[in-house]
Amino acid sequence: MTTMLAAAPPSADALLPVYRRMPIDVVRGEGVRLFDADGRAYLDFTSGIAVNALGYGDPGLADAMREAIGSGLVHVSNLFGSEPARVLAETLVSRSFAASVFFCNSGAEANEGAFKFARRWSRARHGIGATEIVALRGSFHGRLFASLAATDRPAYRAPFRPLAGGVMIVERDLPALETLLSTGTVAAVIAEPIQGEGGVRVLSVEFMQGLRSLTRKYGAALILDEVQCGLGRTGTLFAYEYSGIEPDMMTLAKPLAGGLPMGAVLLSADVAATIEPGDHATTFGGGPFIASVANYVVGRLSDPALLSHVREEGPFIGERLAAIASRNTLVRAARGLGFMWGIDVTDSASAVVKNALEAGLLLVSAGDHTVRLLPPLVATHEELAEGLDILEEVLK
Repeated sequence: MTTMLAAAPPSADALLPVYRRMPIDVVRGEGVRLFDADGRAYLDFTSGIAVNALGYGDPGLADAMREAIGSGLVHVSNLFGSEPARVLAETLVSRSFAASVFFCNSGAEANEGAFKFARRWSRARHGIGATEIVALRGSFHGRLFASLAATDRPAYRAPFRPLAGGVMIVERDLPALETLLSTGTVAAVIAEPIQGEGGVRVLSVEFMQGLRSLTRKYGAALILDEVQCGLGRTGTLFAYEYSGIEPDMMTLAKPLAGGLPMGAVLLSADVAATIEPGDHATTFGGGPFIASVANYVVGRLSDPALLSHVREEGPFIGERLAAIASRNTLVRAARGLGFMWGIDVTDSASAVVKNALEAGLLLVSAGDHTVRLLPPLVATHEELAEGLDILEEVLK
């Protein structure tokens, strides 16, 4: 006799509750606005957490998807060559410090890959002694085991201890970093040019240049995590450009394929030369469909006119936020660059986000008391002003 499994009882939501979702179902997007199931419009200052840099309904993105699917190829595996992936890698190399690119599926995977590449490079250069990965206070590099160990969010880390070994977090302090690097045990330092989840903290030019100098002095690789702050959000294609340095590796993800899941590790020639077949792998990374779409997105995000727009409007956002802070005791500070800003509030950030949602503006927090603004890069001056007006009303 065959035993039948009983059907699971109906559930209000079968999705695993790992997110505190906002109480709306999004059904449509147009420009820089999202629409819920009741037809209400929301001005989006989250960009899907820095993913939807081109906003919603971009006709070129839709055309790129249709053209890509026309080949009949969504996936072929990395056992075979793929022209879209080669073109995308060549584009990223030609516009950056890098000599090689590894494609994967997310920012956390990109950071985990970079950690492996750093240790492989360090072993080839120094032997087995230099293995430590060092992250900075306030960092967020992902939720997998090594990337979580490099993430400075105690609440995220505590339930999953023990975390991956050989990863530590140190203060954003050059003398402290030099003391650690001088031990000869560090394979790499990873840093976000702008710490997103850590409160939208822009690492100064002096700090970035000092960090680059120290890693070179003591033979450690410098990894820059541009998963959130890269690909145009600062007004240059890559955020490291503002500091005048070049890393040994850089990780990208969020906007790379216009909302499709894609990450990348960009490697210098020195690091790439130490990587051999079998050292790392991915099933889906760089598939022909997603790479074709990413080629369109990177082309758009490299457009000098779009980057100029971000550079021109970024100071406007900063000036408006500073003015709001000067008039409102609920706002303690504002900081950021380009289209990536944070405001520290005396109330809980989640309360501000909730009130903004009710007023038709989508925001996201970056810690308990920081509200993050991540408008699509295509947002016009008028749309930015509209969102900032709503924010100020919400804060009254």
